[in-house]
Amino acid sequence: MPKITYIDAEGTERAVDAEVGATVMESAIKNGVPGIEAECGGACACATCHVYVEEEWREKVGGPSPMEEDMLDFGYDVRPNSRLSCQIKVTDALDGLVVRIPERQA
Repeated sequence: MPKITYIDAEGTERAVDAEVGATVMESAIKNGVPGIEAECGGACACATCHVYVEEEWREKVGGPSPMEEDMLDFGYDVRPNSRLSCQIKVTDALDGLVVRIPERQA
């Protein structure tokens, strides 16, 4: 199982095992990671699962789709490395992925 590390705004790290095929958001919810609210349940219809992908992972994760970019407009403190975690599918290639959770969600 790939391991994903979530870092909250205070710097607390939580590493979880994620199932291949799940999303980064689903993995956070399943493992009780605070700060990922996921109000729409992963439908890319809100911005409450917003994360910052660490720079060294941006290329492997890829960029947002046009629909995701539209939803990120509603996010809090959106940056060039912002993604909605519901739109990042877990693969073996993402083993070790590190994402940061914003201070608050939209």
